Amino acid sequence: WEFNGSFHQPSAFLMMGIPGLEALHPWISIPFCALYLTALLGNCVILFIIRRTPSLHEPMYFFLSMLAITDLCLALCTLPTTLGLLWFDVRSIAFDACLAQMYFIHILSFIESSVLLAMAFDRFVAISHPLRHPAILTRSTVLKIGLAIVLKGTISLLPIPFLLKRLSYCGRTELSHSFCFHPDIMNLACADIKVNVFYGMIILLSTVGMDFIFIVLSYILIIRTVLSLTTKEECLKALNTCVSHICAVLVFFIPMIGLSMIHRFGRDVPPLVNTLVAYTYLIIPPALNPIIYSIKSTHIREALLRALCRKSG
Repeated sequence: WEFNGSFHQPSAFLMMGIPGLEALHPWISIPFCALYLTALLGNCVILFIIRRTPSLHEPMYFFLSMLAITDLCLALCTLPTTLGLLWFDVRSIAFDACLAQMYFIHILSFIESSVLLAMAFDRFVAISHPLRHPAILTRSTVLKIGLAIVLKGTISLLPIPFLLKRLSYCGRTELSHSFCFHPDIMNLACADIKVNVFYGMIILLSTVGMDFIFIVLSYILIIRTVLSLTTKEECLKALNTCVSHICAVLVFFIPMIGLSMIHRFGRDVPPLVNTLVAYTYLIIPPALNPIIYSIKSTHIREALLRALCRKSG
């Protein structure tokens, strides 16, 4: 412990694995390794395919590249501490390292939310204004959107580590997960955390909350446009281009909302449920997104098959 008058700050936190299943951690690490490997390889393949295929150099796939990069970084953020705990029972993480991991996890989550919104906007323009789509979403516009997304996440979350660092901690140092999460760290403080709670809630609602609302509005407008199409085939074709994105939105937002609610209001929720929701939120989307897009996107699938044929030839 480091003391400065009445100010107490732990030198490290202790991470937790799967509650009640600590003896099975080596076996539990097998599906975790499979998910991480899928996330890393899958997103790298998506990026490789899009880069090497000129026909995929359009807004939809540029945004998919942003999603793949975000998922790749998100998996790399939690991989060292999660597998370190499951394989070697390394539970300790330095205070500053914990704050850094927490900051990047939250930034990447906010970026993913905004990228999903940008993809929803792309689908809306492509379906509602197909002739104007190339003029509205040019390469420079897509680049500006990407930069704005990164800046929004980075700047809005910048005060969070400093708000946590100013708190006094005493007694408990056990985190609820094998990674650092803002509400989790905040609840270990023995000081007044009203500022942290208020700022965290405002930022969450004004970023991820607004992203989700605008995604829903985008799909309301898309459905209205689709229903105005003359034939059933046109309707199905238009909706089919949105299936992958809808799956990615559900896979990301459902566990994220669940985890936020548990940390803020679910004090009586069993620790195992809390842990499973947390891992679902941070590990499942990076692993599933490349699979979803590889299965549902004909262009990605065909480009992947061409690349495999060239390799085998």
